[in-house]
Amino acid sequence: MNSNFQKLKDNVLVKVSSFNALGVIIMSVTSLVSSKVIALYLGAEGMALIGNLRNVLTTIQSISTLGLYNGVVRYISEYKKNKKEMAAMLSTAYYTCLLVTIVLSVFLYIGSDFWNALIFTDRYDFRYIFEAMAIALPFYAANTFCLAIINGFSKYKVYIILNIIGSISGLFVTIFLVLQFNLDGAFIAIIVNPVISFFITIILVLNQQNFIKFLKVKRISLKYLKSLSTYAVMALISATILPAILIRIRNFIILNEGANEAGYWEAMQRISGQYMMFITTLLTVYLLPKFSEIKRSNDFKKEVFGFYKIILPVFFIGFLLIYLLRNLIIALLFSEDFKGMESLFSWQLSGDFVKIASLVIAYQLLAKKMFWYYLITEIISFVILYYSSMYLIAEFGFKGASMAHFYNYVCYFIVLLILFRKSLFGPDRSI
Repeated sequence: MNSNFQKLKDNVLVKVSSFNALGVIIMSVTSLVSSKVIALYLGAEGMALIGNLRNVLTTIQSISTLGLYNGVVRYISEYKKNKKEMAAMLSTAYYTCLLVTIVLSVFLYIGSDFWNALIFTDRYDFRYIFEAMAIALPFYAANTFCLAIINGFSKYKVYIILNIIGSISGLFVTIFLVLQFNLDGAFIAIIVNPVISFFITIILVLNQQNFIKFLKVKRISLKYLKSLSTYAVMALISATILPAILIRIRNFIILNEGANEAGYWEAMQRISGQYMMFITTLLTVYLLPKFSEIKRSNDFKKEVFGFYKIILPVFFIGFLLIYLLRNLIIALLFSEDFKGMESLFSWQLSGDFVKIASLVIAYQLLAKKMFWYYLITEIISFVILYYSSMYLIAEFGFKGASMAHFYNYVCYFIVLLILFRKSLFGPDRSI
């Protein structure tokens, strides 16, 4: 009994999970308090519009960094002791992102009319948001780059602490601006918070190690430009297409059901985002570097099923509690005006459970840079999500969006099991 407890205590995944859980709890509380303020002061329509802006920001941030986060993490994990290779990789990634960020900022600023019509339709005029985003974009890109370096060196605690500090400061900024400027204040907070996070990050990073010495123009390498470009395409596929689909789904609900119904669906996404934050952070800080180092299928199998054994039962119990307490959660996190979202819980929770099981396997596609497999599985997932959402929303109302979420990840999980059947169920081999 004591030996089993000691093994569990010494397990790296358990250690990272425990510290990560603390960080996610704090970040979730701050996010949920922010959602409560938005629900009370801006209502369901405000929640829906903010959801559109968050999706846009995710896309813009990923484009500005060329989706190189996972590539930087992978190569730092591989070249921790090879300063020459690491300097070439970091310099290539940094200066490439800097050039793209400058071009994108100019495009955002001068094209604010176009972006406003595309994202918010002609019913709203939020051009100033895209102009402000253009100015803040270089800070977003720099912050993402710094976090990738921290993650690549497996500095789990520093990474999680930065997220905690950023979320707490972001909460106070959001509350202040919403109370002062209502919906405009919420938009400004979404733009400003990542900038604040950058200054917090840069202070801690420079105290940890001076990475600036690695960033030299003369060290730019065509080899890494080619290698990182694969990661860029892989990350940008998800970071651009998925938010675009979510915006399309949200706008489809607004047109066919109403802005309030779109707000209910967005509120469900906010709840989902809180517990999914735990798993995505854990996968990024623990599993991605781990998979990058694995060379044998038995080690891959061991990590996957070990992850399932430790993590999935926890989420199953958690999801069951969330479902049973859904009415209390709605009242606590939002308001009685959001009671219409109750029908979304069963489908969303079921879909997220299958999504977690899927992501654990899917991270191998990133770790091993399996470009074409990644591209095919993502396209399959996007096509299923989009068309099933359009069909099911038309048939069952806004609840159809959560139904499509479940069906999509069931299909995605089956595809991944087929793809990795030899590694997961076959004899040991080199991978």
